[in-house]
Amino acid sequence: MASRIALGVAYRGGAFHGWQSQPDGLTVQDRLERALSEFAAAPVATVCAGRTDAGVHALNQVVHLDAPVERDAFSWVRGTNRFLPPEVAVQWCRTVDAGFHARNSALGRRYRFLILESPVRPALESGVCGWVFRALDGDAMRAAAAHLVGEHDFSSFRAAGCQAATPVKTLNAIGISRRGAYWRFDFDGSAFLHHMLRNIVGCLVAVGSGRERPDWLAAVLAARRRDAAAPTFPADGLYFLGPYYDPVHGIPEHTPAFDWIP
Repeated sequence: MASRIALGVAYRGGAFHGWQSQPDGLTVQDRLERALSEFAAAPVATVCAGRTDAGVHALNQVVHLDAPVERDAFSWVRGTNRFLPPEVAVQWCRTVDAGFHARNSALGRRYRFLILESPVRPALESGVCGWVFRALDGDAMRAAAAHLVGEHDFSSFRAAGCQAATPVKTLNAIGISRRGAYWRFDFDGSAFLHHMLRNIVGCLVAVGSGRERPDWLAAVLAARRRDAAAPTFPADGLYFLGPYYDPVHGIPEHTPAFDWIP
């Protein structure tokens, strides 16, 4: 009987057309399943904790698969990475119970948005952080973000092509902090709609730059219309930190990249 294993995967999203498999094969899922199949010498299919858009990065994307062969955990990591491009790497492997499901077993998911505030566009950080050239007001953005915490209908922040069954989601927390020239927006929620975080950050930047008042975000939320919100912010600075689970599953919540991003 095949054993179920979970993997933690990190990737830079700029090189791919998102997570989910597509006919062109240029997605993270396509490259990962191809590498796993090469290593196992048998077809391998994966299920992920959260599908990411084109350009979105991941520090600890969790996937599960029913292994067609028996290998030790170290071999699944090193062996699969031999067949992956430099922008993707398996970080860890765990054997899990047959009832574990990367998506359905998750208690929540965490994302981080990094934005450089500078009159000059990023160079070394190009593709891995967002950019604003106007000064941002942290207190105003935090006041605006408070309107979004809790369970709400997030239709105003939902992309037209979103396939979620319902726009009602729960945001457990939004943290906004600054380190030097870099702003960090941390989101913890049950699940997220297509482009939801990029649309929220677009609105927070509109408030932080003084174009809108903090209470405007409450009106945007209440409108339940995408055209009530600000334009979608570019994906460059968005990172999927990963899901979290009941500790009984033994799923790691940290990879070395957590110590790299500010």
